[in-house]
Amino acid sequence: MKGFTPLVLGILATLAFSWLGLAYIPDLQIGHLDPQSDEEGTDIYPMPKSGMAERGRGVYVANGCFYCHSEQLRPDYAASDIERPRDAAPSAPPKWGDRRSAPRDYIFDRPALLGKMRMGPDLANIGKAAPAEEEAAPAQASPGPPAAPAASPPASNASPPPANAGAQQNAKPAARPSPQTPAAAPPAANASASPANVAAQQGAKPGAQPPAPPASAGSPPQTAAAPSPAASPSDSPAAYSAAWHHQHLYAPRSLNLDSDMPAYKFLYEKRRVGGEQSADAIKLRGERAPGEGWEIVPTYDAKCLVAYLMSLNQSHPLNEVKSAAAAPAGSPAAAKPAAK
Repeated sequence: MKGFTPLVLGILATLAFSWLGLAYIPDLQIGHLDPQSDEEGTDIYPMPKSGMAERGRGVYVANGCFYCHSEQLRPDYAASDIERPRDAAPSAPPKWGDRRSAPRDYIFDRPALLGKMRMGPDLANIGKAAPAEEEAAPAQASPGPPAAPAASPPASNASPPPANAGAQQNAKPAARPSPQTPAAAPPAANASASPANVAAQQGAKPGAQPPAPPASAGSPPQTAAAPSPAASPSDSPAAYSAAWHHQHLYAPRSLNLDSDMPAYKFLYEKRRVGGEQSADAIKLRGERAPGEGWEIVPTYDAKCLVAYLMSLNQSHPLNEVKSAAAAPAGSPAAAKPAAK
C-alpha cells in the first residue's frame, strides 16, 4: 500500500496537465476571439448565420450530413486540401480553398461542424463555388448565336433588289390569270441568274415546290442552326447553383453516376402541376422524371438546407492565416487590380 498514494497523485497530475493543455490554455488563446474587421469597421468576418441559413444548419445536423462531409481545410503541411480539385464541372473553382481553416471561422458555430470523415468532399467553401446569377440561370430556349446565321443568308442574298422583289410579289397575283402574256416569260427565264429573283418568284407561286437553297460558302448547314434540346448544355443546372444542389439532394446519381450519397427525397414534394410549372421544380429527365402533369418541388426545409450550403464560405482572408499563392496572371482575381 506504500505505492498507492503516489499512484493516485500521478493519475490526478496527469488529468490536471491534460485539462490545462487541452482545455484551459486553448480557451485562453482562442476562446474569446471577435470578428475581424477593417479600419472603417465595414468589412466584418465572420458574420452569424440567420434566417433560412440558420434553420438549414439544423436540417444539416438532423440528417447527419456532417458524418460524411467536413467543414475544415487542413494546412498545407498536414494535407493537400487547398490544392485538391473539384470535379463536379469544368467551370468549378480549381481548388477547395485559398487558405486553411482557422478558429476564427467558427466563433458563431455552436457546435463547430468540423466533420467526422470525408466520404464526400469538404464543404467549407462550397458557397464560394456557386456561379454568378447570370450563369446560374441559363436560357432554356434554343441558343441564339447558331440560329442567327441560318436567317442571315436569305437576307444577305436578297439585299440587292429588295424593292423589286416586293414589287414582283405584289404584281404577280394580278398578272397570274393571263399566262399567255409574253411579258411574263422573260422574268421566268432570267430568274435563275439571281437568288433574289428566285425568292420573289417563289413568293409569287404559292403552289409551287420551293427549290433547294443555293450553296453559299459563308452559310452554315441548317442542321447546325437548330440543335436538339436534349443536347443543349442549358438543360443541366450550373454546378453548385441552387438548382444543382436541389437536384443533387433529390437524385445524386442524375449528376454523378458514381455518387454514393443517399437521396433525400423526403425533403421534396411531388404534386400535380397547377397552371404553370413552379420555378423551383427540379428538371429531371428519363426514368427519374415525375411524369406528365407532375412536378417535384423542394419543401421549406430543403430550401433552408440549400441556403445553408450556399452560405458556407471561408475564403475571406484572415490576418493570422497565410493565404495560398497569388492567382495566376490570366485569372479573374488577378485581373481586378489591373482594371482599377
